[in-house]
Amino acid sequence: MSDVATQKRYPNSAILLHWLVLLLVIAAYVCILLRTNYQRGSDIREGLKAWHFTLGLSVFAATFLRAGLRAFVWKTPAIAPEPPRFLHVLSIAAHLAIYAWLIAMPIAGWIILSAEGDPIPFWGLNLPPLTGPNEPFADQIKDLHETGGTLGYFLLGLHAAAALFHHYLLKDNTLIRMLPYRGR
Repeated sequence: MSDVATQKRYPNSAILLHWLVLLLVIAAYVCILLRTNYQRGSDIREGLKAWHFTLGLSVFAATFLRAGLRAFVWKTPAIAPEPPRFLHVLSIAAHLAIYAWLIAMPIAGWIILSAEGDPIPFWGLNLPPLTGPNEPFADQIKDLHETGGTLGYFLLGLHAAAALFHHYLLKDNTLIRMLPYRGR
């Protein structure tokens, strides 16, 4: 039997990065949603926006790390019992969509800040701009970024619903493979 066939869970590092990315995404959403409770130009509103940018770029960094480790280091544990082939294909498509979203959203945010001529904050650093100042371009990307944010709710909700579907209806180990270790 291969290592993949006998492995029942993802490695702890995979589980940690999976849940860390989720927490970063939630925190970035919360920051940008809370900002509307404060007056434009206020220190709190500007701080929430800066945190949104920093957390978004952290999602980008963690996703790149996670994708690299997933491609070259981690082994994917088998789903038991094995689901139908069409569900496997849907799973691949959904995961590719989520990874694309986790990469595209932070890049769009970086482009927005660049095109607005604003600094790009990242944990005390200012990253270089990806484009020169161009307010109409910034507005176009901002519209796409906001639409992408709404799409993210759908993607992440679908991902969670699929995990629960596997756990409660198919009664396989899909969800268990990604839960933090809880002892034997």
